This record gives sequence, structure tokens and C-alpha cells, in this order.
Amino acid sequence: MPPLADLLRRAALGLGAGLATPVLADCRLALALAVDISRSIDSQDYIIQTEGLALALEDREIRRAILAADGEVVLAVYYWSGRGYQDLVQPWVRLDSPEALDRVIWTVRRTPRPPARLATALGDALRYGRALMDDAPDCDRRVIDVAGDGQNNEGISVARTYEREDFTGITVNGLAVGEHEAGILDYYRTEVIRGPGAFVESAPMQTDYPAAIRRKLLRELQGPVIGALIAPGPDDG
Repeated sequence: MPPLADLLRRAALGLGAGLATPVLADCRLALALAVDISRSIDSQDYIIQTEGLALALEDREIRRAILAADGEVVLAVYYWSGRGYQDLVQPWVRLDSPEALDRVIWTVRRTPRPPARLATALGDALRYGRALMDDAPDCDRRVIDVAGDGQNNEGISVARTYEREDFTGITVNGLAVGEHEAGILDYYRTEVIRGPGAFVESAPMQTDYPAAIRRKLLRELQGPVIGALIAPGPDDG
């Protein structure tokens, strides 16, 4: 049982983000965006990523998909880098109106890049995303959308994270940025993604990030295609 202070913090977090109740009968998607800000992401890369995400959320087709009448979408955004460093820049919020979506875009654009230049603790980032899902409403689908340009090089490995944590019912999708490290796309395909309908989008260079995140969000909002190839998780055989 969490301490009383933690329970109060979670309740305040939900209310402040527009989640008046932990259960939404018509919630179709809980989407957590995990953004890499490790030391390989310089100030220019950070601007490309931040503005790319903001522009994607402003895109007419994405807004239409988010605000569709077939159930609400709830969103959270966190930045990650070294071991123990995860920053929840946007707590869970219902995207139930254009104004709610605009507030998320404003938050993304106004959040400065942290000054610390840390390693790439991808296993820790996934473990944080898994715990974050415990605070999300009860939705038909739960997706962690993790973007990064490097393999795990600090902290718990991705494989060990999946061994230790229960990711049942959670899909992990990837956005592999290929400018800084060779083989990153294959790494995300074989080690990172898992769950129903999991996939990887590729951004060969940082400048390709805005187009890639737009494609990725559209696929996640539209849901898995029936009959599409599902990437197996580490324990799916």
C-alpha cells in the first residue's frame, strides 16, 4: 500500500491534469511518450524533437484522430536519459477538446532541455513507463512510445526490465533515430518493441524526426491493423 502522501500526490496529479476519475468507460488509448534527452541529444537536436512533437500534435489529421468520437485518448510525456533520471513533463491528461490538446503543445514547447548530459538508461526509462501506466485510466489500449538514438549503456538492461516487470497488456513502440549509432533500428526491432501490434518508425537523421513522429502517432491513434505482423516480445517465443 503506498504511503498516504503518495496517494494524495497521485490524486492531486490526476485532478490537476483533468482526470477527475481514474476510470474512463470510453477511453480507447493511454499513450505515454518517452523522449530521449541523453548526452547525444544536443541543443539543436532537442529543438528538432520538441518542435517536431508540437507540430505533430498540431497536425490536422492527428487532431482529428485524437478527438474522434469513438473514445477518449489520454496522454503523458516524460523525458529520460541516465539511470534514475526520468522527468514527467506532462502528467496524464484527457485530450477531450482542442483546448486540452493546445495546452499539451504549449507544455512541450515551453519545457527547457535539462542541463545535465547523461547516459542512455533505456531499461530504466521503460520501467518508469511501466509504473506510469499504473496511474493511467483504464483504457482499451496502453502504449509506451519510446524514441531514442542509442542502445542502453547504463543501468538495468532492456531485456532484464522485461524479465522483471509485468508488461502484460502494454505495447511498446519505438522511434529509432539513426544518426549517432549504427544498428539502432535493428536494436529497437529486436530488443525494445513488444506487445500487440508493436512497431518501429525510423528517422535516419534527426531532421527526419518530425515526419517520423507524425507517422508514429497516426499509427498509434489508428490502432493495430488486423492481420499485421506483430513483433514478438522476449518471452513470446
